[in-house]
Amino acid sequence: MELTTTIPEVIQTRPPEALVEEKWYAVYTWANHEKRVAEHLEQRQMRSFLPLYRAMHRWKDRRKEVELALFPSYVFVHLSLQHRLRVLEIPSVVHLVSFQGKPAPLPAHEIEKLRQGVNGRVRMGPHPYLQAGQRVRVRSGPVAGLEGILVRRKEGARLVVSIEILMRAVALEIDEADVEAVGPENRLNQWE
Repeated sequence: MELTTTIPEVIQTRPPEALVEEKWYAVYTWANHEKRVAEHLEQRQMRSFLPLYRAMHRWKDRRKEVELALFPSYVFVHLSLQHRLRVLEIPSVVHLVSFQGKPAPLPAHEIEKLRQGVNGRVRMGPHPYLQAGQRVRVRSGPVAGLEGILVRRKEGARLVVSIEILMRAVALEIDEADVEAVGPENRLNQWE
């Protein structure tokens, strides 16, 4: 009886296109470890971006200008998903920001605009995230304390204040930096 063996052909499989294509991803880090993670990414020769802004900090005995992360606890990295383990091995990295269990790529044009702004020395600083339709309160200026609904337009922001007893509304042109979100726990009754 003759015994024949067959050697299975080596099947060359390529990773799916989604794993090979390089995209921008957000890396979530431990608090105040953004610079350290960015240094590790640079040492591993991985393209990354950590937008920083300058702020004046005061202590009891001195004042000093410091550089802080524009997005606390986040560093952006440009990679293909097949190399994500190289990022996750870095000390102080918690995870890649994901949606439904899959790393969520960021729009490249938004990252590039941020990079241009930082390199072009546009003055940037963090601001609370506000959404159109959200209830807000004016923090400063002649209408400080006034509450309304934030409405966005192409030219900027508008605050719509409703005077419920008269069933009327007024729209004010306002700088978003002058408003803060109003939660149900700290909402004031503006008509008292």
